[in-house]
Amino acid sequence: MAIQKPTSPKVTTATPERKPWKKKSPVEVVLEQADKLKAEIAEMDEVLKKKRRQLQKFEEARKLFESE
Repeated sequence: MAIQKPTSPKVTTATPERKPWKKKSPVEVVLEQADKLKAEIAEMDEVLKKKRRQLQKFEEARKLFESE
């Protein structure tokens, strides 16, 4: 006698349907990459500005310590 495996349907999690794939032209790909790079640069500029402000504060503190 052969052992039968239970045949229960696989339970899938409640994930939203994926968007249908849309083929992009090379121009669209390049423009999308350019937009991503612009966003990255803008984000890095913000980080750099914060670090420059922090450095300026440390330089001011250094001047105070050196003047004593």
